[in-house]
Amino acid sequence: MRLKKICVVTGTRADYGLLHWLMRDIGEDQELQLQIIATGMHLSKEFGRTYLEIENDGFQIDEKIDISLTSDSNLEVSKSIGIGIMKFAEVFEKIKPDMLVVLGDRFEILSTVSAAMIAKIPIAHIHGGETTEGVIDEAIRHSITKMSHLHFTATDEYRKRVVQLGENPKRVFNVGGLGVDNISKLNLLTKKQLEREIGFALGDKTILVTFHPVTLEKKSSEFQFNELLASLDDLFDTRIIFTKSNSDPDGRIINQMIDEFTKNRKNTIAYSSMGYLNYLSTMQFVDFIIGNSSSGLLEAPSFKIATINIGDRQKGRIKAKSVIDCPPLRSQISEAIRSACSEEFKSSLGKVKNPYGTGGASRKILKIIKSTNFKQILKKTFFDIKIDM
Repeated sequence: MRLKKICVVTGTRADYGLLHWLMRDIGEDQELQLQIIATGMHLSKEFGRTYLEIENDGFQIDEKIDISLTSDSNLEVSKSIGIGIMKFAEVFEKIKPDMLVVLGDRFEILSTVSAAMIAKIPIAHIHGGETTEGVIDEAIRHSITKMSHLHFTATDEYRKRVVQLGENPKRVFNVGGLGVDNISKLNLLTKKQLEREIGFALGDKTILVTFHPVTLEKKSSEFQFNELLASLDDLFDTRIIFTKSNSDPDGRIINQMIDEFTKNRKNTIAYSSMGYLNYLSTMQFVDFIIGNSSSGLLEAPSFKIATINIGDRQKGRIKAKSVIDCPPLRSQISEAIRSACSEEFKSSLGKVKNPYGTGGASRKILKIIKSTNFKQILKKTFFDIKIDM
């Protein structure tokens, strides 16, 4: 019997961390053949050449697709999308996958599914139906949904939203968040192991900072991040770990600001990529995570730690009670930090439940993929919801 070829595309350290266990499950299945395409930030020296993490985990990368992002301007991102469509089309013709698996909402994935749709390759999309009103990812995510054939959402509310977009409910499955799988399956590092791996000693008080551009707000990323840095500069006896921004427009500005801030401050350190094991292990030992990363909403609640979520980048996402939203202003950020450090708030964290589930998403996805007739799902009809206008 010919094995069904399932092609997983990953473009960033973040989506690889989420896809890791699904990739393992596909690779170990007797009826499936795993294909892996690495693209985007994975191939960039500036962003840590994180494709090496994939290979170090024992995976074989079938194709590396360089989309030639020479800067993070809007023009270069648009050019990269076009280059990506052409290169992915050529690779799909070469490796002929039976199904494509993608996650999320980045522009690299928009290139991927555009080429796959034209090539009549069934597409399975993970983490659709979510909203992030401050970034272009919002429109990209919903566009990917409309080009996809199977949908795996992280909550029931997101499932309903995918159906609202006209997708057949029989092809939309709430499986929970893949990030929770990592937490439940990984052997997370001890404090001593982590300090040795990252070359940085944790303190009595340690915080994790992850901030990405707000791509729908002109020239605000630099301002917002400067407000965050100013509030961090007010902290005493605090160790600060930065993970650098992604390659979205204005990402390089943020990274330059991180380099400048950490240059002469011995209580700080910055990483282009910590790797998903180090990153999740760090969450065990920090007092809170601050910035605007989805990890503060999807994974941090499972560790019973506070998240200070700045600005509108994650506006619209479902949040646990451990998340403190605040405007991107120094005074408001400082007030949120005081709230997160208060004994009253810290005592409430033990009761926090992660709205993205308790694990098992990768096995659920694998089971559904295996039971699906790939040819039958290619033709789609718009599912109408009867509502009064």
